Amino acid sequence: MKVTKIGDVKPEDKSADKIFTGGTITIQFLTGTSVPQEAKEPEPLSGLMVNFSPGARTVFHTHTHPQILYVTKGKGIVATEKEEITVTPGTLILFPAGENHWHGAAKDSEFSHISIATPGKTTW
Repeated sequence: MKVTKIGDVKPEDKSADKIFTGGTITIQFLTGTSVPQEAKEPEPLSGLMVNFSPGARTVFHTHTHPQILYVTKGKGIVATEKEEITVTPGTLILFPAGENHWHGAAKDSEFSHISIATPGKTTW
């Protein structure tokens, strides 16, 4: 068993990564490691807390695996090529493998979500 308190995990600033745009983004790696090559074998599930400043978001991307997001704070937007939906705390989102999407904060609100996924590749 592994027990993790989100408040005990140091946020890592990822704002400069090309996969994000529009503001400050920090990630708290709740399972595994922030550097995949350091892991001896992939975790069966990855858990991340992703924190967005107002207006910050990911760029469009796809995964070879499903991704679940659970909204914990603020107001955000989840989007595909066909629709954008505003989400708030308590909302659960499932992106099927292969669906092109982005997610991030509304322009007027901070936003945080937990991302849960199985191993696989992400194409940005």
